[in-house]
Amino acid sequence: MTVRKKLLGEWRGRSNKVAMTTPEPRVPEYTAPQRYPAVQAELQALRERLPQLTGSLVASSDGLLIEHDLPVHLEPASMAALSAAQLSLSYRLANTANGGGFSEVVVHGTEGQVVIYAAGHTSLTVLAGPEVNVGRLHLESRPVARAIAGHLAAAHND
Repeated sequence: MTVRKKLLGEWRGRSNKVAMTTPEPRVPEYTAPQRYPAVQAELQALRERLPQLTGSLVASSDGLLIEHDLPVHLEPASMAALSAAQLSLSYRLANTANGGGFSEVVVHGTEGQVVIYAAGHTSLTVLAGPEVNVGRLHLESRPVARAIAGHLAAAHND
C-alpha cells in the first residue's frame, strides 16, 4: 500500500465519522399557521354573494398562504406562490409603464377568470367560472380586499 492510499484511507475514515461536541440542536415543534377568522369570514361571505366563484385566497407578498377558500383539487400553497409572483410582476409593470399604483389584474381563461386584487401588503386572489359577471365580481371583491387589508393590519398591530 502506498503512502498516498494509506493517507487517503485515513482521511476517508475521519470524514465519515462525525463527533458531536455539543448536544444535538432542538428542532422546534411544528405549529400550525396563524388563523385569521375575520379574513376567513370575508372569503366565505364573498362566495355566498357570488355563487359563480370557484375559490379565493389571501397570500402575503412573498407567497405565503394566509387564508383560503379553494376547492380540494387546487393546492393552496402553490396558488399563493403564483398569486404573489403575478402581484409582483403587475406592480412592476404598472410602475414601469407610469400607470400609477397597482390595484388589480384580471386573467381571462377559456374556463374562467382569475382576478388578483391588492389588499394592503397582501393579495386577494379570486377564481370564478366563465359565466361570472366580471363587473359584479369587481363590485363585490374590491371592498373585500380593503376589508382584508384592514383585518390583517389590525391583527399585526396587536
